[in-house]
Amino acid sequence: MKIKDLQITSTSSVEKELHTKYGHTGIEMVRGAGKLDHPKLMLLFMNPTARNVSSNPEWSGLRAPWIGTKQVWQMLSRLKLLEEDMVSKIYNLKPEKWTEKNAIDLYGHVAEKDMYITNLASCTQPDARHLNDSVFREYLPVIYKEIQTVKPHKIITLGNQVSSILLQKNISVSNYPTTESEILTIAEDDFEVFPTYYPVGQGQRNMPKAVERVKLLVK
Repeated sequence: MKIKDLQITSTSSVEKELHTKYGHTGIEMVRGAGKLDHPKLMLLFMNPTARNVSSNPEWSGLRAPWIGTKQVWQMLSRLKLLEEDMVSKIYNLKPEKWTEKNAIDLYGHVAEKDMYITNLASCTQPDARHLNDSVFREYLPVIYKEIQTVKPHKIITLGNQVSSILLQKNISVSNYPTTESEILTIAEDDFEVFPTYYPVGQGQRNMPKAVERVKLLVK
């Protein structure tokens, strides 16, 4: 599988402009990847950080979310959305040992599992600092175009901020404990959105809640 099979190109030029404006100098932007045609699930996170090894300027392969990290893959493992042999590979690889082939293998597997993983903003930050809502709002035309192109069956938005910005209304994920959803209308297309607890970083304590919620949605 090649990068073109895992990433769309229709938003790349706008994303480059926004990364120049908001991304950290010396770190490359990270873009969504996975199944490009009607995946069952789109997982929508906040923004990448330099912990993602593919944001290194010397990296020449696929630049996609969470490469070289473990927490998100831990959640998908608990949900049985990844095969055990792939999970083992991820856990046994230290960040500095990741290769371009490992990244393609992982996201090829994500695509085979009918998923697409992306961020509301692709501008990479040096750490897990919060971006202002105004930055995320500038990315709305990009993420809407991405959603329209990929056409996921279900969009899982991770965290209050991501959910609120995408839906353009105040969202508290605690109000969505089981299978409750919102409808996002883009042009003439309707997409079902499932606000969910943010499960990584400072939100790792909420991973059990995120797992239980997503488990209901993937049955």
